[in-house]
Formats: sequence, structure tokens, C-alpha cells
Amino acid sequence: MFKKKPTIKPLSPLKSSDRRRTADQIIADFGIEIPVETDASPEDKTASTAGLTALRKSILPENALSARFTTTAGPDLKQVSGTIYVGSHEGTGGDQRVLWVKVGDKMYPTVYTLWHNPRIVPLLYTPLVVVEKMQGGADLMTPGLQRGPPFPKKATKGAIVAVASLEAPTVPMAVGECTIDVSALGKVQGTKGIAVSTFHWAGDELWSWSSTGKAGSEPPDILEGWDDDSGEEASLAERTATVDLDDDEGGVALEATPTERSQAERSQGVEGEDAPSNNDFIDVLEDKELTTKEIDEAFKNAFLYGVRYQMDHNKGHPSYGLDFPLSQSNVMDMLVQPFLPTYTPARTASLQIKKTSWKNLRKFIRHLDKQKIVKCKDRDGNEVVILDIDFKDRQVESFVPYRLPKKDTPAAASTNGKPAASLSAESSVGQRLKLVSVLRPKEKLAPILSASKADPRGLYTPAELKQLLIAYVEAENLIDPKNKRLIRINPQLADALLGSSAADNAALSSGTMPRDALSERMVAAASPFHAIIRNDADIADAKPKAGAPPKIQITLETRSGNKTVTKVHGLEPYYISPQPLADELRKTCAGSTSVDKLQGSSPKAPVMEVMVQGPQKDAIMKALEKRGVHRNWVEVVDKTKGKKK
Repeated sequence: MFKKKPTIKPLSPLKSSDRRRTADQIIADFGIEIPVETDASPEDKTASTAGLTALRKSILPENALSARFTTTAGPDLKQVSGTIYVGSHEGTGGDQRVLWVKVGDKMYPTVYTLWHNPRIVPLLYTPLVVVEKMQGGADLMTPGLQRGPPFPKKATKGAIVAVASLEAPTVPMAVGECTIDVSALGKVQGTKGIAVSTFHWAGDELWSWSSTGKAGSEPPDILEGWDDDSGEEASLAERTATVDLDDDEGGVALEATPTERSQAERSQGVEGEDAPSNNDFIDVLEDKELTTKEIDEAFKNAFLYGVRYQMDHNKGHPSYGLDFPLSQSNVMDMLVQPFLPTYTPARTASLQIKKTSWKNLRKFIRHLDKQKIVKCKDRDGNEVVILDIDFKDRQVESFVPYRLPKKDTPAAASTNGKPAASLSAESSVGQRLKLVSVLRPKEKLAPILSASKADPRGLYTPAELKQLLIAYVEAENLIDPKNKRLIRINPQLADALLGSSAADNAALSSGTMPRDALSERMVAAASPFHAIIRNDADIADAKPKAGAPPKIQITLETRSGNKTVTKVHGLEPYYISPQPLADELRKTCAGSTSVDKLQGSSPKAPVMEVMVQGPQKDAIMKALEKRGVHRNWVEVVDKTKGKKK
């Protein structure tokens, strides 16, 4: 609903009585249990009152404000109005955010409220890719529901629910209303229809609103209160919550000897260069999700493998080909991700940094720093960079490499769920492309082509069409005997190639027309088609497409005042996958990249656009040339240059 910015009237403080009444109504509507001290007696009203006061304050803080708003929603842009409640939770430094939204007689919590008040609404789960769709305004379909049945008992029709991803199951990312009785579902496979109508999500205009103009707050990595799992996962969350990075508990056994690691590798069916083939190995391995300890070990071993790989392949370089300081993204892209043992789909799904005991890459790097393997430093408050690596560390020197999965194995995927494509794995690198322009004659040329025994619906080059015209005039004896450059006009030529222009009328009057001019009319009377031939493919097997050949477009534009970004689209016709190209540009340009659907492209056949930070035209051009693209197939649009006055 809040994909577009709502119109919000001036905020006004909420009276204490109104705040209490509103909070009590929320508690009643959502059936929130009032906390009471476990050792308090049933007659102890003081404890009950204190619990209610604390709950009110948590749900709707004492500094709460309210304001009316209007916005539009739905395909028909129906006007919607209501009330927003603004406040700041404890520990946020007074950062005021929208906490509740009232539309009609229903109250909707925002993600900020859910992040500070676990379990006040039922929590549903769906894969991360579905959550990302919901963050664009899409509804949650019934087949997308996961971790059930059974589903939460309170997730009945009309109930307000939160939605989290399977990859971050304790962090609600969207709020919506059940359109069906989710709690009564016996299965989701094979079902159809909308399960949850999306109302608000992390990333919409409600989330980004701030009284001070600050950007929206990023979601936390983990929230303990929302994890209602029992058994091993719950106990593991409790253990990792109290783990000190100085300890070995909760992480990989960093002091493990090479012998112990080799034994572990043998028990998994793999050992260095003597390991079996990948296919045999996958057959031996049980395709199941890994435990947190196994994921920790895999990430740490991948980092050690990455360091050893750099040492073995860059022996003449003082820092073994590494350009310090290394950013978090460089560490993941160069030293970790390519060396993860993603042998099976379940292992691939498990090997994500969020599923380690560290939960994020920053803590993982700090852990390596505490083990004296690397030296790191905080930068910009939100990132850690590696200043140096101890290449002589005992764990690095004694590391025993293991067999990596093949790059073209479907299980090889990156930690964010997208295919991990290195240059060697990407098929477009090194390809040879040939652009062929052909013509399809229009129906009015059919008599000429039929007389020349040619296919009226065939595809021809301009030279072939001209040759067919010559064959026709020779067969019809239309060449002027006095001047062989002139062609006598007969009714078929006049109908097919001449119009009502002055030159055509003059040709009809004289009865002749120059051969070259008539040949150009023949070419102009055909529709252009094109085919992009890859490597050794035969043009006879290609399916030419109508229109002129498309051009890859590189656009430079300015954002946020003075920041330049470079975008490129039109890659798909040239057999170039946008995501691997973005991965390569992220490394070569040392900047962030993204892949999104081009605005205005068809939903049925979306065109993807790669965006890179900075003026990166030359880097993109170089990457395209490596993929067989000629410079004259690329169009560059520079929007950063100021308009002339």
C-alpha cells in the first residue's frame, strides 16, 4: 500500500489517556498476553499493573505522536486514509519512526514495532526470493507458505500477520492480512490463490519515513524473541547468544590440527587431489542441511583455501595478488564464495553467512582477527576491512585443500541464492558473435520473386535481393538495348516498386529507370530482420527476428546530487547473462552492483539492467568485448553532462 509516499498531515502529541486507551485496544485486538512476574501471587495486582504499563510503553511509547494520512492503493488507485502513530523505542536514540497504522477499524503494526515486540502477531515464513517480491508490493500466494502445516492458530481469515524469510526466520520483513484461513490449511502444494494481502514492508515509504529525514533503519540480523522453534535450533540460538568471540564455542574449532581436518574430509568422502570425481562424491554425500558447526567450519576452511589459492597462483607478488585493504565484499567474492563445498542443493542452501554462528561477514572477519590469521579494522562504522593476512600462520600453512565442486554443477550457487558464476564458468566469456542483417520481401514483391523462382517469404541479404531483380529483368528482357544502365518499367515493376512521388511519375512517363535506383527500391520494399549468430552456429538454424539489430545501451547518470552511476541493458540478445556480468564488474570496478528489471520492460519478457557505482563506461565496454560484442553494437548515453545554456 505504501509503495508511493503518502500525504501526512502535521503530527500532534498523543494525550496520555488516548495513548493508554489505544494501547489497551491493541492489546485486546491482538490478544497480547500481559507479562507478570513468575513469582508473583495471583492476588498481586501491583505486579499485574506494572506489567501492563511496561507492555503499553513497549507497544506505544510515551512520546507517541499521531497524524492523519492519505494515499492511493490498488490498480484503480483507490484513495485510502487513516492515522499513523509515530514514536521511538528504547535503545534507538530517539529515532522516531512510524510504529502503527490505523485504516478503518484495523490497526497494523510496522516492522519497527515487530522488531521490538516479538510474537504480537502470527509469523509466517516464505523463501527469501518471495519476500523480495513482497517488498515490491506483491501479495503472498498460498503455495509460497513454508514451515507448515501446521500454521499458527491465530492466522485466521482477516488476521494481521507478519512474514519472514527462511534465510532470516526471526526477522519480520512484511506485514499483511490473511485473505484465507491459513491456520486451517492441510497442505499448500497444489493450492492456488492469495494467502496474505501485503500491507507494509521493510523498504516502503512508511519504513523510510523519518521526522529528521534519515533513511530507514536496516533490519537486524537476528531477533531472539521471534524464534519459537524448539529442540536443537532453539537451544543453539540460546547458546550462540552468549558466545564471546574470544571463545571457540559456537564457531569452528580453529585449533583443529591438519590431521583432524583430513580425517573429517575422509569421513565426508573427499581428501585433497585424491578425492573421487564430483559426480561420485555427490552420490556418496547425504543431501541434507548442515548444522551450524558444519557451516562455520565450511566458511573458515573456504577462507583458508582462498588464501592458499592466492599464494599458489601469485607467488611472485609481495602480497600474493591481494590489494589491501580488502573490503567485506572482496573477501566474500575472492576468498570465500568460490571455495565453499557446495556439492549438493541442500548444502548450497545451508552455506550462507547468515546461517553461521557469526550471522554476518563482519563478525566472521573479526573472529579471524582474534585468531591472528588476519588484521582488520573498522571503517565507516558499518564495515570491517582486512589490512593484512598472516600468510605464515600455522593454520594457513598446514591447510589441506579439498576437491571443489564443478563450476557448471547446478549446486554451485552464491551465498545470496543466485548462481555463482566465475569467468571460467560463464559461457559468454570468449564467445564469438556475428551480426547478420537480412530482409524479408513484402507481399507486393511476390510476382517478381516467383518469376525468378525464389521464395517470396524467404530471407535475403540486400545483395541477394538486387541479384534477384537483375535475374527478373533479364528473364523479362527489360534491359534497355541502347543504355544497359536503364531498365524498362513493366506493370509488375511499377506495382511493386514505384509509388506516387515525382521521381516515380517521371520514370513512368519515360518508361525507364536507372538500374541502381530500381535496386534500391527493391531493398526498400523489404522488411529488415536480424540474427545474432554465436560461435560456430549455422545461420540456417537461426531464427531471425524482425526489426533492426538491437544495441546494448550504456547510460551514465547522476544520482543524489553528485554521485555517478553507470547502467547497461540489452544484454540478453547477445547471450550475456546480467548477473555474472554484474559479479565481474563488482570486482573490476571495486564498487557495488545490482541487477534489476528495466523500468517499462514487459513482465512476460523482462529486460534486465545492470547498475554499477561510478563512471564505469570503459570497464563495461572491456567486459562486453571479452564476450564478443563489437563497439559499434553499443550505444553510450551520457546524462551527466550539463545542458548548454
